[in-house]
Amino acid sequence: MLIKVHGQDAYCYTGGKPFDPALPTAVFIHGAQHDHSVWILQTRYFAHHGFGVLAVDLPAHGRSSGEPLTSVEAMADWLLALLDAAGVQKAVLIGHSMGSLIALEAAGRAPERADKLALVGTAYPMRVSDALLNAAKNDEQTAIDMVNIWSHASFAQKPSCPGPGFYVLGGNQRLMQRISNQHAAPVFYTDFVACNAYANGEAAARTVSCPTLMLLGKRDMMTPPKATATLAKAIPHCKVTQLEDCGHALMAEQPDAVLESLFGFASKA
Repeated sequence: MLIKVHGQDAYCYTGGKPFDPALPTAVFIHGAQHDHSVWILQTRYFAHHGFGVLAVDLPAHGRSSGEPLTSVEAMADWLLALLDAAGVQKAVLIGHSMGSLIALEAAGRAPERADKLALVGTAYPMRVSDALLNAAKNDEQTAIDMVNIWSHASFAQKPSCPGPGFYVLGGNQRLMQRISNQHAAPVFYTDFVACNAYANGEAAARTVSCPTLMLLGKRDMMTPPKATATLAKAIPHCKVTQLEDCGHALMAEQPDAVLESLFGFASKA
């Protein structure tokens, strides 16, 4: 569905069912150069098992209009404005990679709006190398190739990648290329600069009081599990789960394990 946020169309995938704000709400936030489709399995399951689902497309990503936002703080403000527009007072915030920083910052700015917080493939600080920043700015296809290789634990996920006829790396490559072609603005570079510059993560984490899950890939080269030490220290009550045979693209490489972890966490009383 489309919602007006700051005068621009904001698209939210609702999991194949009309969004009902009377239900517990789960908000899914994608990472850099991605859109709502990275959550397709998890969002459909949540929507058909008792949750109202909002899987957002950030501005200039997927079906949302507007220019890319240049800071994690601005994205968190946009997310909270989207919740207002959707009539949602409180939600489970689930973010992947850059989306995890947005969820963290939103929970830090408005603790009363976060029922639970799930940080998937997260790290803090989320440093981006100069080589990747330069590629994203000057040769985006090279940046897509670099991220695609570094985000996956294997070139052929098992079993059957994870379903017959499904090509994990190819799907991610086409999604990133589509985001690039849909918008004239340098979305990938803007996203990476925002991640690299974000400096409020530790302060935001110290204000988090809701149940928190960090869901990590053991073989993640983009956001290695060891890079969560600052957040784990600042949120001492958080639960940490690491998935085997999994890199940064957790939802594609281990979709069932991600679903099981997220739904078990979100639905636990």
